[in-house]
Amino acid sequence: MSYNQLSPSKGKFTKSRTFIDAQGLATVKTVAILPTTFSHAAASRIKTSQDRSLVTNALDRAVCIALSDKYRLVAAGQPADLTVRTVVTDIVPTHKTLAGVSTAVSLGTSIVLPVGIPRLPTGLGGLAVEAEAVDSTGAQRAAVVWSKGANSITTKPRVSQVGDAYSLATDFGKDFSQMLVSGKEAKGLDFSFPSAQRMKSAFGRKPKYAACDAFGRSPGLAGMVAEQVGAPPQWTEKQPKTLTQ
Repeated sequence: MSYNQLSPSKGKFTKSRTFIDAQGLATVKTVAILPTTFSHAAASRIKTSQDRSLVTNALDRAVCIALSDKYRLVAAGQPADLTVRTVVTDIVPTHKTLAGVSTAVSLGTSIVLPVGIPRLPTGLGGLAVEAEAVDSTGAQRAAVVWSKGANSITTKPRVSQVGDAYSLATDFGKDFSQMLVSGKEAKGLDFSFPSAQRMKSAFGRKPKYAACDAFGRSPGLAGMVAEQVGAPPQWTEKQPKTLTQ
């Protein structure tokens, strides 16, 4: 990946350096997403390939579904105007025991209080990602270096080594997709109402384009319930489907 055109680092809670070529993206109609990989250093922090796949599938699925609002998504390896390549460069594992304690305390207090108390401010996970989108000639049209840590207020604790990274992967997917769809740097929270196809996909239904099935479908309501009670994401995550070429 080329870093030559990236902006200076921005952000406080989410740190990023970005590059976007709006003019170069103007004629894009089709997009392919190569499955996200882990750097050797990041992979060494997570014990199992299954946990690593939870993070990469969540990330790629978020990108694929969001990009479907504007582009036609095709399977990796098929001709496309734009190809997305992503690497998890670093990851801070979630402390499973502390996440479990936070979940138990929060659920317990929510019985007598309107909301549960914040999770413990220790044992939080984090994620760092690099991604780029290149055109059919190999020219870079968008790129981002991104990192974010979980927090004790908005990130739900899940009893999994990748519990926080799994949630943060979706955050990254939304941020990077917003860049590609809008042709400009993502600015904080997106308050726009999600499209019908994104709502449908969020509930685990068939995605707009079959290429997105390569990254599994959203756990839907079961996943939302699992998140609230701190269950590991692998309990509800749906396995990707093998696509026929």
